[in-house]
Amino acid sequence: MNKQASDGHIIRPYGDTTGDGMVQVSFTLPMPHSKVAEGAAAQLANKMGIDPAMVVHAKAMGPDFTFFVVYGRVNHLVDVSKVEVVERDYPLLSPKEANAAIKRALRRRLTVVGACIGTDAHTVGIDAILNIKGFAGEKGLEYYRELKVVNLGAQVSVPQLVERARAEKADAVLVSQVVTQRDAHLLNTREMSAAFRESYPADKRPLLIVGGPRFDEGAAADLGVDRVFGRGTTPGEVASYLVHQLVERKAS
Repeated sequence: MNKQASDGHIIRPYGDTTGDGMVQVSFTLPMPHSKVAEGAAAQLANKMGIDPAMVVHAKAMGPDFTFFVVYGRVNHLVDVSKVEVVERDYPLLSPKEANAAIKRALRRRLTVVGACIGTDAHTVGIDAILNIKGFAGEKGLEYYRELKVVNLGAQVSVPQLVERARAEKADAVLVSQVVTQRDAHLLNTREMSAAFRESYPADKRPLLIVGGPRFDEGAAADLGVDRVFGRGTTPGEVASYLVHQLVERKAS
């Protein structure tokens, strides 16, 4: 490893030996599986900066597409000191602590309305956060005594979501988006945030939270929401965020 890579700020990928720059990437090309297709995959990897590029796996996906896994070396370095991420800026609370904070600050139950909007029918994400069975060993928000959870399920239109949030006097709205073709998750989120801003005075609007595996956690302001949660988010993280934000609002 070179001197730069040993100082803890500049690093390179690791494959077989430390600092060898080896990476593995996968992609699909719109052509039948053949030697020519494998050559095309290697050429693409070369243009991505992988050299030498070895096609270690190729599998036909129907008659007109081929899936590839390519392994090879890159010369790029990563400056860890310049990496920007969204750090958690609130404490993690246990269910008991969250319940106590809600009861103390609001003196009523906190209402959460959740849904998958648009044509998205994938409820695994929203159910993992809301359902009592939860995710990653944590109980979902339904487990929290001081939370009222309304799970609208899949394929909910934005007008339906706004109407139900108003009817339930929601403190927070949670939206899960898994379908991402042609940036559907971004378009749906912007439509949703715009609809809530049109329907509520600024000081009465519920917290708007979206989550899904393809969201950039730093894009909340651009999407018009209060928080974006990415893959691996647990119910406890969401509950702690709700308490943190709503207790702060009440205190102010």
